[in-house]
Amino acid sequence: MAQRPYDERLLRQTFEVARQARDAGEHPFGSLLADKNGDVLREQLNGYKSGGGDRTAHAERLLAQWAQTNLNAEELASCTLYTSAEPCAMCSGTIYWVGIGRVVFGLAEHDMKALTGAHVENPTLDLPCRTVFEAGQRPTEVVGPLLADEAAQLHVDFWKNT
Repeated sequence: MAQRPYDERLLRQTFEVARQARDAGEHPFGSLLADKNGDVLREQLNGYKSGGGDRTAHAERLLAQWAQTNLNAEELASCTLYTSAEPCAMCSGTIYWVGIGRVVFGLAEHDMKALTGAHVENPTLDLPCRTVFEAGQRPTEVVGPLLADEAAQLHVDFWKNT
């Protein structure tokens, strides 16, 4: 769980992606994929609204699918997926199966649940990504929660007004 010198900068970049998603009418989640040197390969907004209400169109899942198509297994294992909020169980499973080797997240899933409540568009599944990854046979490094207060600000009032 070693933090890298550029982790906070790249995580804050996902916060900006999440703001872009919110400003576009999407749920305020954002992710990016970086290579082993911290160079950004791709950014991804949440896709719930643009996907016609697809509850599975989480930024992490969409980004992992792109990575699976565009990178080889060695590249995937050395990549880090940065995300404004902890990957849910579905996204964690996708990250694991795709083979992305490291995840850095802002807001913890249990804190997200406290912010969203039982919102119909985000019925949070409070299952830590570490639990999902630890059930696997391949290691996935996890750093987070990190900059959680900043990450939480993306959601203040959003779920009450949606």
